[in-house]
This record gives sequence, C-alpha cells and structure tokens, in this order.
Amino acid sequence: MPSTSIRKCEYDPEREVLSVWFVASGKRYDYEGVPAEVYAAFRAAFAKGRFFNEHIRERFRYHLNPEE
Repeated sequence: MPSTSIRKCEYDPEREVLSVWFVASGKRYDYEGVPAEVYAAFRAAFAKGRFFNEHIRERFRYHLNPEE
C-alpha cells in the first residue's frame, strides 16, 4: 500500500471496521460502519490519502486504538 500518509490498513468485513495506521503518528484508528464497496474503492485508489480524506475521514465514526 504505497502512500505517504497511510502506512497500513486492514478491513474486517463482518464488523465493517476499517483499521488505518498513519505514517506521521504511527497510530491506528478504527473506522466503524465502512461498507465493503468503500474499502474496495479505497484499496483501488491511486492516491490513498486523498481518497481517505474525501470519502472516509469525516464520514465514519472512529476511535483511536489504545493498543497502538
């Protein structure tokens, strides 16, 4: 997943939770209620950071994962 802002992501289709690790902070945020289609489009996007900012960041509830 080449991106200057996003280090890694994982998706749990059963729970519809998208986990995103950010390069700058190294922290993981879990975004809830993300449909599989949005995750697929995110993975396919050329500019992952731009897609994330436009389609995920302010649209889904999230929390910082305390384990990270």
